[in-house]
Amino acid sequence: MSDKLWGGRFSQDTDALVETFNASIDVDKRLYASDIEGSMAHLKMMARQQIISKQDAEKLLAGLERVKARIENNEMAFSHRLEDIHMHVEDALGQECGDLAKKLHTGRSRNDQVALDIRIFLKKETQQIMDRITGFQKALVNLAQAHLDVIMPGYTHLQRAQPVLFAHHLLAYYEMLKRDRERFADAYKRMDAMPLGTAALAGTTYPVDREYTRQVLGFDRLCENSMDAVSDRDFIMEFISHAGICMIHLSRLSEELILWSSSEFGFITISDAFTTGSSIMPQKKNPDVAELVRGKTGRVVGNLMAILTTMKSLPMAYNKDMQEDKEPLFDTVDTLSICLEVYTRMFPHITVHRDRMRTACGRGFLNATDFADYLVNKGMPFRQAHAVAGRAVALAIAQDKELDDLSLLQLRELSDLVDEDVYEFIRLDQVVARRISAGGTGFDNVRSAVEKARKELNS
Repeated sequence: MSDKLWGGRFSQDTDALVETFNASIDVDKRLYASDIEGSMAHLKMMARQQIISKQDAEKLLAGLERVKARIENNEMAFSHRLEDIHMHVEDALGQECGDLAKKLHTGRSRNDQVALDIRIFLKKETQQIMDRITGFQKALVNLAQAHLDVIMPGYTHLQRAQPVLFAHHLLAYYEMLKRDRERFADAYKRMDAMPLGTAALAGTTYPVDREYTRQVLGFDRLCENSMDAVSDRDFIMEFISHAGICMIHLSRLSEELILWSSSEFGFITISDAFTTGSSIMPQKKNPDVAELVRGKTGRVVGNLMAILTTMKSLPMAYNKDMQEDKEPLFDTVDTLSICLEVYTRMFPHITVHRDRMRTACGRGFLNATDFADYLVNKGMPFRQAHAVAGRAVALAIAQDKELDDLSLLQLRELSDLVDEDVYEFIRLDQVVARRISAGGTGFDNVRSAVEKARKELNS
């Protein structure tokens, strides 16, 4: 007969290789605190419902406290023989309380137990992720507020397009992160449902009080269908999906940090504390932190593909395939957390080279649209003004000049609507200041956006 906790109907011991292949303890031991928290709530409920005596519950609760302390003090030996964290906790409780520990599993299955453990774990991690997002948003807003008057080229197709405020550019990422946080907050609502008490798939014959257990564990509501409760992993897929979007936002930012810190751009300098050198080229200062964040995005996107593929064909209810849900989840939590944390620390130590940014705005005809707008203000239809501005750009290119360098006579040859005031109209600061539409890069707009962001972060 097998010596497993589930071994009553088995006549042979598990093959040693299968034991290793089947075990998940190397991964799910991370759930020990959640597992013990769920078991304690289960015990309190069983005592309240007189499924076990109050005295037995108190002994087992004290035993679980000792088991938790053993794990936290690295005094627990983990073995593939015991498969998972649930069996390890129950076995350790047996060492503390003897045969009394065998009452712990009354009225539940590892199916609803692991579903509960992951939800408890992920609720806490989601809250921490949202806090880390807020922390990074603060770092972005601080950097933006310190550089409210810095003008840089805005790009489309990675070609210089129109001048924008550096602060405005940073606040674009603030908005992305705000959406990320909203997505996690929304996902939290769906993971905040308690599956315990649904047992293997059909519920239990014991008079469990799931509502009481829900209250003890602080869940918002119960999982309503026992089969769905044990087989639902939507909340994991949703979390990793949102994490993937957040990482893509961080990756886009990483790409810009890498470009901006290059010699070709020279817009920023990243602190030595957040860069590395070369083993062969002594002059190198590499933006490895940004490159790693960009690279780690692929891990999280891959984790999403892994969990989606795992779940795509599973019949009701629980299947062992679901054991594969934890590695992509844990890796996603860890990856997103450290990326947010390292950027939160790095951003206060970024040096912004305002003169280099402003100089870059002086090349590439970033004021060409404004020249067209100037003509529109003089009464010319926009499409015609666009064509005139295009001819002005072509003339400037032929003479290796910018629009500002063309003489009034040259501009008047293109249109007799042009007057001396054109140079003030297409001056860099004026070009930025006129972007007054809601959400635009005008100075007053961006100052208001920074103030609004600060209020949002402090609310």
